[in-house]
Amino acid sequence: MLWSGLALWAASVLVTAVTANSNLVPTIVLLGSFVVPVAFVVWAYEHGRSGELTVPCLFRAFVVGGVLGLLGASLLETYLLHPSPWMYVGVGLIEEAVKLAALIYVAFRLRERTTRDGLVLGATVGFGFAAFESAGYALNAMYTVHGLSLWPLVETEILRGVLTPVGHGLWTAIVGGVLFASSRGRRRFHIGWAVVLALLGVSLLHALWDSMHGIAIFVALQLTGDGWEARGIDQGYLPRATPGQSDLITLLDWGGLLAISVLGLSWLRALTARARRDEEEAAAAELDEEAEEQARITEVPYATPGSLPPSPFGPEPPPPGRDSGG
Repeated sequence: MLWSGLALWAASVLVTAVTANSNLVPTIVLLGSFVVPVAFVVWAYEHGRSGELTVPCLFRAFVVGGVLGLLGASLLETYLLHPSPWMYVGVGLIEEAVKLAALIYVAFRLRERTTRDGLVLGATVGFGFAAFESAGYALNAMYTVHGLSLWPLVETEILRGVLTPVGHGLWTAIVGGVLFASSRGRRRFHIGWAVVLALLGVSLLHALWDSMHGIAIFVALQLTGDGWEARGIDQGYLPRATPGQSDLITLLDWGGLLAISVLGLSWLRALTARARRDEEEAAAAELDEEAEEQARITEVPYATPGSLPPSPFGPEPPPPGRDSGG
């Protein structure tokens, strides 16, 4: 699915560049935004889930959960956030919270809640959010000061496609796994301290991810710049970076994104190990119940073939005969 989608996307880009046919732009946007998220949802689905997570259930989580999360985040960010040094913290909290709410909505009717199901369904909601968000970024990238341009759109989709596996899908998978683990055996979802801490943790990772470029610029100026450059940034003036500063900013930016990705993947790996232990414990408990049931069955006395079962009134007297004095 991944390679077929990438081949179709590349062919669409090539034909659009050759023919300048603007009718093909939606094809490029949709393929470039959805191929990677959908491929990872299929990969997660094939690597384990319960019988309740069907393809229609995942489709609903991807579309409904993704769109509801995107709409909720857009409304809250518009009316609650304002430019400030802490704006990205608010973005992380809002987007992760609305994705959690969307996950609870699409999974409300599930009767069985396991850690693995939470990982798969959370990743599906997160990848749906990422796909629709990437489509918006791709369309905005087309509009340049020189008019509509195809190549910024292509560059945006390539960059976001490469970073998709360690973004929204990863963060919502973590929260979903913790949520389902906390709600295991309950009729309703239980949002305890574990879920709250997981939500705050992934929101922090999200905020660091979004602000990493600014952090890299700040750190690079502190290490190599003069005081007037920092004061210029405080006054809204962005000084031109030297070649050495540009290289350092790029190194810090990508190094920070790599560190955030490693933290998120390590967290996901720990939850996957927990899901495996839960499944092993459930299988062992089921085997114990079957063994106890088999033991109860074998303890019931049965009559041997050709004989009568014992009388509930005690042993019967011997039949009358010569030896009995009859």
